Amino acid sequence: MIIKKFQGKTEAEAVESAKKELGSNVVIMNVRNIKRKGLLGFLKAQVVEVTVALEEEPEQLFTPRKEEQRPQSSFIDAAVQKAAMDVSASIESNMAKAAEAESSRPDSSAIEEKLDTLHTLLEQQLQKPDEAKGEELEEEKESEVERFMKLLYNTMLTNEVSEQNANQIIDEIEKINKPNMPFDYALANTYQKMILKFGKPMEITPAQKGPKIVFFIGPTGVGKTTTIAKIASKFSVESGQKVALLTADTYRIAAAEQLRTYANILEVPFRVIYSTEEVEAALRDFRDYDYILVDTAGHSHQNEAQKESMSSFIHSVDGMAEKEVFLVLSATTKYRDLLHIADAYSAMTDYKLIFTKLDETTTLGNLLNLKLHTGASLSYVTYGQNVPDDIEVFNPQKTVKQLLGGRKS
Repeated sequence: MIIKKFQGKTEAEAVESAKKELGSNVVIMNVRNIKRKGLLGFLKAQVVEVTVALEEEPEQLFTPRKEEQRPQSSFIDAAVQKAAMDVSASIESNMAKAAEAESSRPDSSAIEEKLDTLHTLLEQQLQKPDEAKGEELEEEKESEVERFMKLLYNTMLTNEVSEQNANQIIDEIEKINKPNMPFDYALANTYQKMILKFGKPMEITPAQKGPKIVFFIGPTGVGKTTTIAKIASKFSVESGQKVALLTADTYRIAAAEQLRTYANILEVPFRVIYSTEEVEAALRDFRDYDYILVDTAGHSHQNEAQKESMSSFIHSVDGMAEKEVFLVLSATTKYRDLLHIADAYSAMTDYKLIFTKLDETTTLGNLLNLKLHTGASLSYVTYGQNVPDDIEVFNPQKTVKQLLGGRKS
């Protein structure tokens, strides 16, 4: 694994320098703005620094022998499970110290700092004597990498990554193990592969011609209306773009009134629509706008009649305007329920994912679970009720760091 930093006036320029030197297969691990040093540094423009990683050539890798394969999670001994809990607690404390130290070390990237901290803590845990197993464990002479992989596996399960997905990630890392490979190499590989699994976040983009009509779908109570208000505010207030708000949620009067209130505050048009014909009429009336954001009624994913009605609304503008559809889900919803919801909406349309209520959970495994289950791109996450704040574009680096045992930043 090659990890290297490159600088440029813009992120694109720095990435281009990285690709010229290392090739097009580099993976961006971190991006940050840095100030120029020196007495007159404050007068100079900031530069962008990117940290990239490049996996070594396949012929340098090997497939582990069968006897070296990771035991199934059900056979992980109690001693290793205790070590996993110990390291999780230690990580939480030490990550805080690392975060405070970052400001005094401007030349080290935040993510590398936290990975180094995680590496040190794991090393300490792996070197501890195992009282539960005693001489028996000593006779087994389990390698550091094998013990590390068990700790990593338990950390992912603690963060509610599904057992299937955790197993898949561990198996992929084990397939590229090298003889006597240090576990920091395995950690870097895991970090890189999980970022690749999340993929690049997809924001709402403008239409090439005319307005972009954006539908927000999802179950009741996940925060669709508030999320729409946050996005509308970003477009209207911060970007100066023309936005119109529509609601097809005629089941809940409070939801319509809430969106009407936000529209009044933002001074943007608002309309309640009851039929597909009214959607088409709104598209004609707001043809000079940049975005038309449509709130929809939340409903049970088992109600076929409501699903058909929703589908007709979403497809009523096909061929008339560019559209995007976002499935809004709560990060606090149980994994099995999320799978049923995602599958029900997949039968209607393609969509991108927005996760809400990240402030109400300590685990983010479901973000990875749903990404891998649906194949849909993640776009935004929200973490509170404040409008227009408490929303940001999904950050795969920050999420993976937390899934591997880091603290929320």
